[in-house]
Amino acid sequence: MNQDEYQAKRDFKRTNEPQGNTLKKDGHPPIFVIQKHDASTLHYDFRLEIGGTLKSWAVPKGPSNDPAIKRMAIPTEDHPMDYAWFEGPIPEGEYGGGTVMIWDKGSFDNLKTDKEGNKISLEDSYEQGNVEIFLKGERLRGGYAIIKMKSGRMAGNWLLTKMKDEHANPDFDPVKTANRSVVSGKTMEEIAKGMN
Repeated sequence: MNQDEYQAKRDFKRTNEPQGNTLKKDGHPPIFVIQKHDASTLHYDFRLEIGGTLKSWAVPKGPSNDPAIKRMAIPTEDHPMDYAWFEGPIPEGEYGGGTVMIWDKGSFDNLKTDKEGNKISLEDSYEQGNVEIFLKGERLRGGYAIIKMKSGRMAGNWLLTKMKDEHANPDFDPVKTANRSVVSGKTMEEIAKGMN
């Protein structure tokens, strides 16, 4: 768990983003959050609880329900657990300045196993660059893989892909149809204006 980069990029006298860590009680499943973020470009921040922090990726086109589509996922700094509950404006001039919406959130199961069927920990899966999970969100459900590219010009970035299961639906694009927060029910415009 290293959030030094997260801390260094932010002036907490100006931004309302959380500074610290609120860890969940042991025994609860890990959480995920997807935050729609209208900063210099509109993207979706995909965050998974791994090792007591939120491992984070910026997904420019957002997640897909179509297993045939691979979405670029650009790794960003680890975020504190508190960030899973952050929604609101980030002041202009601050890192990530713009509006943040909680687009989806929930828990997830670790699906990754070795050839003998033994479970591989989330921490080890992340270090190996091959994470397989089952999302239990309000908008997204089912198996997803996020895999690190190790060669070529895009090496170091990851790919987010929907697995083939009963929850896959190539004809349904939640990014196009879901435009309100799963927590507040607000649109991006309402969040930016601070409307109740």
